[in-house]
Amino acid sequence: MSFWRVLLAILFPPLAVIGKGCGSVVIVFILTVCGWVPGVIAALIILNNPKR
Repeated sequence: MSFWRVLLAILFPPLAVIGKGCGSVVIVFILTVCGWVPGVIAALIILNNPKR
């Protein structure tokens, strides 16, 4: 997980997970609309997952 991805996950979470697939982007976008903190947490979890 690079520094720039983490910074992007904090500033605008859906853009940080754009390379992880459409489903991840949609989930993070919905969580970001519901609240900024859940979107950031979801983006960081998805970025930290080594399987994808």
